[in-house]
Amino acid sequence: MSQFFQIHPDNPQKRLIDQAIQIIRNGGVVAYPTDSGYALGCHLGDKKAIEKIKWVRSLDDKHNFTLVCSDLSQIGTYAKVDNDVFRLLKAHTPGPYTFILEATSEVPRLLLHPKRRSIGVRVPDHAITRALLAALGEPLMSVTLIPVGEALPMTDAEEIRERFGAHLELIIDGGACHLEPTSVIDLRDLPPKILREGRGDVTPFQV
Repeated sequence: MSQFFQIHPDNPQKRLIDQAIQIIRNGGVVAYPTDSGYALGCHLGDKKAIEKIKWVRSLDDKHNFTLVCSDLSQIGTYAKVDNDVFRLLKAHTPGPYTFILEATSEVPRLLLHPKRRSIGVRVPDHAITRALLAALGEPLMSVTLIPVGEALPMTDAEEIRERFGAHLELIIDGGACHLEPTSVIDLRDLPPKILREGRGDVTPFQV
């Protein structure tokens, strides 16, 4: 059965954040709030934890995983960013967007699409997520928590505990989240391609 932490959405308690990071570093899978629904996260490159997330979400090997990053410099370590893409990222982070970019060699192979060296990256605008990333010092490997057969991400920690508590090491209750998933923007080639229209305004990426 998972642990259940109630963390303040605006002023996260450092003691609980540190405990959450220890669980992640020890290979745990955590459900945590973002600015667009709850997500599942684990330590970067932890094969066992990633396989658990795939099982919980019923994902195949073609699914694009997302690196949840603290800032643009961290994105630059794991994704190829030229000047034009940098300007777009700077203008729209943090925020409810997932950007698809070419991955660098720093990204573990098991996170990559088998036919494309692409990776999703995002910088959420949520205090709990920012606190987790600051304490971890590296990105979280993440996917949105959308149950099988459903279209929208989960937004309530108590419901997550009821449905998935037996399979997760930690659930962070940070209050209700927005119902819409992120907008997904492919920046591998410009002009941008809008792959999914979600909470983030896509107008700036339309040609």
